[in-house]
Amino acid sequence: MDAKLIEETVGNLLKELELPFDSITVEEREDMTHAEITSSMASRIIGWHGETLNSIQHLAKSIIRQQGKLERSPFLVLDVDGYRASQEEKVKKIASAKADFVRRSGSRVALAPMSPYFRRIVHLYVANTPELSDLTTESSGDGDYRQVVLRLKDEAAKIQDGEELAPVIVESTDDGLANLDI
Repeated sequence: MDAKLIEETVGNLLKELELPFDSITVEEREDMTHAEITSSMASRIIGWHGETLNSIQHLAKSIIRQQGKLERSPFLVLDVDGYRASQEEKVKKIASAKADFVRRSGSRVALAPMSPYFRRIVHLYVANTPELSDLTTESSGDGDYRQVVLRLKDEAAKIQDGEELAPVIVESTDDGLANLDI
């Protein structure tokens, strides 16, 4: 991905929206491009539960796709002062906590509905963490209500063909998802 194009596009968007920023750093990570914005007023760029940041990211991806004459939008993730990285860590921490419950109970557990990006983070985290090698994930639900279901790997052998998978949702008064921007 063209780092200069990303820096210019995101920078121009922020200027047009009158959102102050100090710098934009672009780097390639695995199969995505990550742009870190530093700002003295990060909360204005983040917005309410990350909505402004998500909107800027969406606009940037659309503009870059058009300017680069790309067939599809690039996998670009914008972050401001480590905000999104902390959200990713929260999701991983919640998945680890729910994994312990799955092991103790033997039941499936569905995490709260979340965006495709954060569902992907959970899927990759569980798949690539050796301590969670006895678990697997799947997505369940539709639209805004799509969620990740954690279950034991050997549970798959117990399920009969055609049997519907109904996720077990554990109600908790404070599972850490209340302020998670997913």
